[in-house]
Amino acid sequence: MQRSERRKGSGPPANVLERQLNDAQILTLRELERFGLSLAFVRRPMFQPAVGVVRDTAARTYVLIEADGSVNDKVPIELRH
Repeated sequence: MQRSERRKGSGPPANVLERQLNDAQILTLRELERFGLSLAFVRRPMFQPAVGVVRDTAARTYVLIEADGSVNDKVPIELRH
């Protein structure tokens, strides 16, 4: 029996995701948005600060915005496509 995907749509609006980021992360996000990247989701590891995951749809790559606002292009998480 085949199950259909129930999670449809584009996910939560960007402003809902941005509320989970701190000021340094939002400043970095605004700079990345100037280059065509967009916030895909926010990862909240247990007992650690939130990490923004930003997507470059043209290159099909992801980068992380760490809690201090730095950009990490070594994505240590496994992403499903």
